[in-house]
Parts: sequence; C-alpha cells; structure tokens
Amino acid sequence: MTDIIILPGIGGSGESHWQTHWERTYPRMRRFQPADWDRPALKDWIAALEHEVSLSAAPPLLVAHSLACLLVAHWQRHSVLPVAGALLVAVPDPSSEAFPKEARDFADPPAGALRMPSLIVASSDDPYGTMGHAKERAKAWGSGLVDIGAAGHVNGQSGLGNWPHGWNLLTAFATGLAARLK
Repeated sequence: MTDIIILPGIGGSGESHWQTHWERTYPRMRRFQPADWDRPALKDWIAALEHEVSLSAAPPLLVAHSLACLLVAHWQRHSVLPVAGALLVAVPDPSSEAFPKEARDFADPPAGALRMPSLIVASSDDPYGTMGHAKERAKAWGSGLVDIGAAGHVNGQSGLGNWPHGWNLLTAFATGLAARLK
C-alpha cells in the first residue's frame, strides 16, 4: 500500500480515535502536523498538508476526518502535488449550528469536483453533518458515498476502537485506486 497521510480534525484525533489506532498499527501511516489542533487556521493547515504530501516519494492516500475533509477540498485547489485519492470521513456542514466557530476559515469549500478520486464515509446520525449534506458533498465533489449507519461523528466518542469496517473501506478504496492505474 502507498504512503497514507492521516488528517485529523479539530483536537487532533485523541487516543481513542480510529485514526490514532490505525497510525499506531500501520507504519506506512503518518499524521500531518499543523501549528494548532484546537484553533485551526486554514492557511496553516494547507501549508502543513502541502509539506506532508511533498515528503512522499509516490502520490499518497489521504485519510481525513471531519474538518480535515474540508481542508482537503481547499488544499487541492491550491496545490499541484499529486495524491492517489482521499477517504473523507464525517464531512461536517459549515452551515450547521454545530459547526465550530473557531473553524470558520474552512467554510465555503470549493463546490467543483475534486482533482483526485475520493470516497465520503458518512454516519446517519452525525451531529456535525446530515446524510443529506454528505450526499450533496459527494455529488458536488464527484465522490463516492458510503452510509455506515448510526455511528455518531465517527470519532473516539463513537466507540469504534480500531474501526475494522473503516479499515475494510480504506483497503477496498486503495485496491480500486491501484486497479485504475494498471
């Protein structure tokens, strides 16, 4: 499997988050490092992602959660660096009441198709983004969409642990990307 860059949302995906579990388990994964996980600044997060992608010898796969999904949409408009694809888990809705005020820089993500293959994974009871919003983003971005049922915000509080279903989705997505290149 290609390099995988873990892109947490606000707070950096703590100890119980599936992204942290995956990063510990699979040595090909590494986490991008913005200056501040709790007070996100779009320009800083874009620069941090650009730096991390530039370290890969081959186009990496991005695994984004929550706010980082919006980061990917913004970043891909500013960067020319190649990426293999993006798994976008729990895309938040910037117009919702639940969207964090400290992340307002990330609102209004580009509406056009992403320049890389992408798959949105959405929960039917995500407090930060409805299934309707996930469907709208998938259509606008040209992304596939997987409804995983009721899993909250698909974070540490969701109690998913190592999230084997998510790993299976990532593996299938990566396999499909590899097949496209042959």
